Amino acid sequence: MDDELEVARQTAAAMERADGAGRGVGVRLLDVAPGRARVALTVEERHVNGHGICHGGYLFFLADAALAYASNSYGTSAVAAGADITFLRPVTLGAELVAEAVERARTGRSGLYDVTVRAGDEAVAEFRGRTRQVPGLPPPA
Repeated sequence: MDDELEVARQTAAAMERADGAGRGVGVRLLDVAPGRARVALTVEERHVNGHGICHGGYLFFLADAALAYASNSYGTSAVAAGADITFLRPVTLGAELVAEAVERARTGRSGLYDVTVRAGDEAVAEFRGRTRQVPGLPPPA
């Protein structure tokens, strides 16, 4: 298990260094383990829509980031093959969001992950992502 955890951590560190999009949005990696990941985002003015609440695209982005770290945690490059999100409640400016991805199935090169996005103790979105490992895709350096 220690070797698997180290692979997950090293892979996540390389991904984090290479992820200009995540940095630009404000995503922060909190934790990673084989098949799991937690990321966070503080809702700032740049994240709110015309209704004064967090734009759903940022909730999707955060959930997708958790999916990426979890699905790549085995050291083999994986990409999203599809995803669905359900928005449960609005998120206000200043909220601290945490998205936690959990692997539900991994067979062959395909994976299935559930991601819950929370603001405090409240779930604000549920996301299901499907991934595909791409062994020929170089991992982040």
